[in-house]
Amino acid sequence: MTSPRILVVDDEAHLRELLEITLIKMGLDVDSADSLASARTYLAQNAYALVLTDMRLPDGLGIELVREVTASGKNIPIAVITAYGSADNAVVALKAGAFDYLSKPVALDQLRLMVQSALRVGKPADTSAPQSGSAVRSGNALRLLGQSATMQELRAQIVRLARSMAPVAITGESGSGKELAARDIHALSPRADKPFVAVNCGAIPEALMEAEFFGYRKGAFTGAAEDREGFFQAANGGTLMLDEVADLPLPMQVKLLRAIQERRVRKVGATMEEVVDVRLVSATHQNLAECVESGRFRQDLYYRLNVIELKLPPLRERLDDIGQLVETILGRLSSFGSHAAPAVLTQAALAALRTYSFPGNVRELENILERALAFANDGVIEVADLGLKVTGLSPVEKPILPELGDEIQVSTVPIVAATPGVVGAEMALSASELPSSLPTHLDDIERNIIRQALARTHFNRTKAADLLGISFRQLRYRMQRLSIHEQD
Repeated sequence: MTSPRILVVDDEAHLRELLEITLIKMGLDVDSADSLASARTYLAQNAYALVLTDMRLPDGLGIELVREVTASGKNIPIAVITAYGSADNAVVALKAGAFDYLSKPVALDQLRLMVQSALRVGKPADTSAPQSGSAVRSGNALRLLGQSATMQELRAQIVRLARSMAPVAITGESGSGKELAARDIHALSPRADKPFVAVNCGAIPEALMEAEFFGYRKGAFTGAAEDREGFFQAANGGTLMLDEVADLPLPMQVKLLRAIQERRVRKVGATMEEVVDVRLVSATHQNLAECVESGRFRQDLYYRLNVIELKLPPLRERLDDIGQLVETILGRLSSFGSHAAPAVLTQAALAALRTYSFPGNVRELENILERALAFANDGVIEVADLGLKVTGLSPVEKPILPELGDEIQVSTVPIVAATPGVVGAEMALSASELPSSLPTHLDDIERNIIRQALARTHFNRTKAADLLGISFRQLRYRMQRLSIHEQD
């Protein structure tokens, strides 16, 4: 079997020799070039598993080679070597499509880790979405669902950037799927078989942050009874997601910046640093640029994390995906419950969802459907089960409440129609009377009807639910909400 071939491009003979020896010891074949022109000749004649180039060459800049290799479509990872402290050059190279970077003087342990990661880069994965209703996704199927043009372009972006080691900053409103996007990036990357660690930066007490991120040694502080690894060590070889990164306090931002630049961390109480190989993905619903301007976020850390920005669209901008999302979510929810088949929405309920603005995005849609499933009769979800603020009703629906116009508040509890003799005289209203509080009045009516059904069945809740034409679960929920107890 032929060994993978690496192309090293550097005009410093001693560094080329060092890199060659290290790579050959790893069982790789190596070609060396001392200029851009020589590198282009090698690339035209051979296929390479990795190109490693210096940024400054006698006849030009390594960034030119990065752009050429990236644009060639040959799927060759290319890494750059930058001078010590030239963080800006590394960021520019990563934005141009570089797979990764190394800083001079080159640390051989970091070189080996980077090469191993680059050799795992495979062909672009399938960007097609999973079949509708699939609750379990494996292989190359993406977690972010939707066939809208926006989502197809987003998935294509994820596939492209998954090959790189460049830090990714995911932005988007709460509930839009930022962690799912991070997991998709990891799953399609050469690090897919390594850990994915997600950390909520806003949930860690400031006093514990350094220990949680970098680990600690036994006896480093009171309560440190044994050595413990931090998030960086736990994610070593894989991906570390910093969720709500804007919530990091400034002192921790300084320490995080050093860990990113040096790719080394020091445990609390330790004297030696240890190498970590982590791809960073950050996420926030806040505007990081505004945080930088207000002094709440360090500009240098912002540039290190925001090498590639991935913006997730809110659900209201891709309402065409509602049908597929609903089908998938209901399939998953039904598999957790006692339903023999997934619940379904009526056409009116689906239309109502497609007119809703979803301030909470996909997370809110999941909550709405989970609640609606509790109210649904025989797994059929009606508009009233959704509890939405519906706008733009159809002409068929408008005559139901003509005096309220186009916007109504749909109750989360379907109203049981009152018939003569069911509601007591104290509940009756003359034509000229109106209740001071409609919700309270309706609750009183519903409470009275449920009590009568329970009395008629001697408080047998199963029979009472059948009598009222609702499920036992619906009756139990309503009894709890209306404070109906057996002693009543």
